[in-house]
This record gives sequence, C-alpha cells and structure tokens, in this order.
Amino acid sequence: MKVAIYGQYYKPEDKEYLKELFLLLEKNSIEYIIENHYYTGLKKEIDLKNVVTFSSHKDLNESFNFMITIGGDGTILRAVTYIRNSNIPIVGINTGRLGFLATVQKDEINNAIEQLLSKNYKIKERSLLSVTTNPPIKSLKSLNFALNEVSVSRKNTASMITIETLIDEEYLNSYWSDGLIICTPTGSTGYSLSCGGPIITPQAKSFAITPIAPHNLNARPMVVPDETTISLKISGREDEFFLSLDSRIVSVNNATEVCIKKAAFSLKMIQINNQTFIKTLREKLLWGQDTRN
Repeated sequence: MKVAIYGQYYKPEDKEYLKELFLLLEKNSIEYIIENHYYTGLKKEIDLKNVVTFSSHKDLNESFNFMITIGGDGTILRAVTYIRNSNIPIVGINTGRLGFLATVQKDEINNAIEQLLSKNYKIKERSLLSVTTNPPIKSLKSLNFALNEVSVSRKNTASMITIETLIDEEYLNSYWSDGLIICTPTGSTGYSLSCGGPIITPQAKSFAITPIAPHNLNARPMVVPDETTISLKISGREDEFFLSLDSRIVSVNNATEVCIKKAAFSLKMIQINNQTFIKTLREKLLWGQDTRN
C-alpha cells in the first residue's frame, strides 16, 4: 500500500496522534510520502527516517492508494488542489473542529488503518464545480475547480452588487445582494447553509444557488440539476468583485463574465465504520436534536 500525507501546517497538539499514525504505517509496511511544507514543521518534533516529500499535484498519480489528511474540513479542501483528477481517495483524520468531511477521529487512527488494510470501507464520490471566465483569468487556468462552492461577493464597498444570473443561457434573476453562492451537495452544509441554503445529500445530482443577504424578499435559494450551466454578470459601484473557489479568492473586474458548471472529474472520499452523511448530520450539526427525545 502507498499513501500520501497532507496537512496545512503542523500543530504540536497533534504530535501523539501523528506518532501513532507513522508507527502504524511503518509497522504495516505502508509506503508514504509527506507534503513538503507540512513536513518542514513536522520534522522538528517527530523523528522520521528516509522521508520522501511531494510539493505538487505532478508528484502524485494513480499508484497511490489513498491520501491521508491531517486537520479539518479546510485541509481536505486544500488537499483537492493536489489530488485533482488523479482519483486518489481521501481519508480525513479530524484534528480540527467540526470534521464534517474529515470523519476519522483522533482516537480512531488504529482502527482506520486496520479497515483500510482489510478493505473494509466504502468509496463515496463527490461532485465538484468548474469555473471559466471571459476574459480568462490566468490564476484560474489550472485551479479552476471547487469542492464546496463558488461564490461572488462585493469587494471594497459597503454597497450591494447586482448579479445577473442565467441558467443554461436563460435569464433567471438579477440578485441585488452582498453576493451569490453556487454550491455542490458537499458544500451545502457550509457557507450556503449559513446563508439559509438547503442541505443536499451527496448522492443528489444537484447544485444550489444561494444569495448572500439579498435585498429582495422573494429571492430564495434555488436547487438546480448538476448538468446546469450557470452564468453570472456582476455590476456595482466598485470596479472589482471577489470570486471565491472554496478558500481561494481572486479579484475580478466587473466586465468579466463567470461561467460555472459541473467539473469533468469527481473526488473520492473514504467512508469507514458506516459514518454516513446522515449520521454525521446528527452528530456534527445536531440535526433534529430535541431535548424531549
């Protein structure tokens, strides 16, 4: 077995769990490589021998069985920029807070490795969004996808922006708001949810369009098929707006047209111990919790 290990940054409080992880990998003769920046912090605290590192998506290929992420959901969003279309499944060890995507808890590492070795897990595929702009934006040439959501929002102004929205080239609405979120089922429990958007199960072939603080009483979140192409034209008092792909943000000129649709590839997530989406909803978001039950 061969795995890649990724974390955004090393945290001293993770030390005992990481030592357990590497001990298990070596004990079971599992080959591993570590993301270079993460290893820079890690090696100061944990003594590892003959470590191989990676620093780009070009260093990863389908020879890897898994990528193990150390952190929270934000770490997985960053890990996607390394995995891209390589089909490497992600195993998320949660050392963060919520852990909606990173479902392996710190005290479950031993069990998780055992399940991976015995192939006692399920692979769940997650849809992504892709973005193109007219005129093209250089920084989006190779990183034009998002697992959670794509959003547009005001930049250097307290005034709202107008977002002309088309669905499959048919005019839908002009949102007068602070911004607009287009999210996947995976992202429906994130930013979109906090703005009043619907929760969508990962198997649903849908996206949600959720306005951010709209100044229209009849502007409500909308669910559309994931084959839909969503086109946006933004105008406002300032010359630029923010375009966000998960946690990556670029400034865009108002004259730029933004086109959003389903990405040509999907992300594979590992489900261990029947940690389903519904179970995670109940445990992490306290879905339907009632003190009378």
